[in-house]
Amino acid sequence: MSSSEMREPTFFVLAALADGRKHGYAVIAEVKTLSDGRLRLRPGTLYAALDRLSEQGLVRAAGEEVVDGRHRRYYEMTPAGADTLAAEAARLQANAEQAFRRLRLRPAGGAA
Repeated sequence: MSSSEMREPTFFVLAALADGRKHGYAVIAEVKTLSDGRLRLRPGTLYAALDRLSEQGLVRAAGEEVVDGRHRRYYEMTPAGADTLAAEAARLQANAEQAFRRLRLRPAGGAA
């Protein structure tokens, strides 16, 4: 996956897994937190994304357990996933720095 093609949900799913393995609903909650509530993944959307990311080698299954009668499957980011997330974060940071640099050059009063 080229980092320039990464969609925001993919970015936040990888970011949610950056600090360790999580089960699906924990990923959903973490994505909501990381995006300041702007992004609310539905379970079907999340699991489709996790399947796609797994096929791409960016995440992998990392165990299963039953908690209170509910099956939980855990996922973790792979080294390739970490590299991909880091490249995308660097790309976004560079873009933001360019935008802020240009905004500082903008004339006072906003006249064009």
